[in-house]
Amino acid sequence: MGFFLETLLGGLMAGMLYALVALGFVLIYKASGVFNFAQGAMVLFGALAMARFAEWIPGWTGIESRLLANVAAFVVAGAIMFAVAWLVEWLVLRRLVNQDGATLLMATLGIAYFLEGLGQGLFGNSIYKIDIGMPKDPVIALESVFQGGILVNKEDLIAALIAAALVAVLSLFFQKTATGRALRAVADDHQAAQSVGIPLQRIWVIVWCVAGVVALVAGMIWGSKLGVQFSLATVALRALPVVILGGLTSVPGAIVGGLIIGVGEKLSEVYIGPMVGGGIEIWFAYVLALAFLLVRPQGLFGEKIIDRV
Repeated sequence: MGFFLETLLGGLMAGMLYALVALGFVLIYKASGVFNFAQGAMVLFGALAMARFAEWIPGWTGIESRLLANVAAFVVAGAIMFAVAWLVEWLVLRRLVNQDGATLLMATLGIAYFLEGLGQGLFGNSIYKIDIGMPKDPVIALESVFQGGILVNKEDLIAALIAAALVAVLSLFFQKTATGRALRAVADDHQAAQSVGIPLQRIWVIVWCVAGVVALVAGMIWGSKLGVQFSLATVALRALPVVILGGLTSVPGAIVGGLIIGVGEKLSEVYIGPMVGGGIEIWFAYVLALAFLLVRPQGLFGEKIIDRV
């Protein structure tokens, strides 16, 4: 029982990180109807900015505290992500309003390649480290309940708590603030929202900026775990099955889908993997998403596409 709970907990923690990346897709799609293939590049760009400014700021300012250097680097990287998000919306997407989905999809692919090249030009192409002080050593918990206890990775636990806190803050933002309610109104019906005086372009800028901050936090966490390298942009591919499973239009769906995929990957790898030679964790999420598309294409919590037209 203890080993099962250990695997389950590991899956839940991985699932929260998947949900964090998927949240960026959902936020932009809900507000503007754009499937943002540049989300992975935004994660990479944010992680690069965070890593490099954490190195540069102590040399520029003489700050010796790692905590202060990381906070300053996060603030600067956050401002850069705001600027990038605003420029993407202003220079590209605003001029493609009412274009068909294929045009918008190609635009976001172009943005992705541009951000990857810009990140390499500005910050370099080496592998960088983000050290935000998360402990790397695992700890044994519940020894009095289960024989041998449960092995918990403290880094994964803290990362999952950070992701959960951000999701909670965003949920409160959407539910309790006037801007959040305006975002939900735009997501429900663009024309109706515009008819009551909600400025669509300002809402789109806000949601792209929020998605930029989400990408920065995701990049910071994944960069701390894996190092900041250009393969980090592919982390968005891990979130695609989460979006399909939970639904493109649902924030709760991104969370639930992430948890289901995280747990499913871990349990299938541990209990089924030995029977088939392993490797299930690599493809499990994509097979599950493909099977789910055949049964409920809009996802667990998503709307049918016909309802949005």
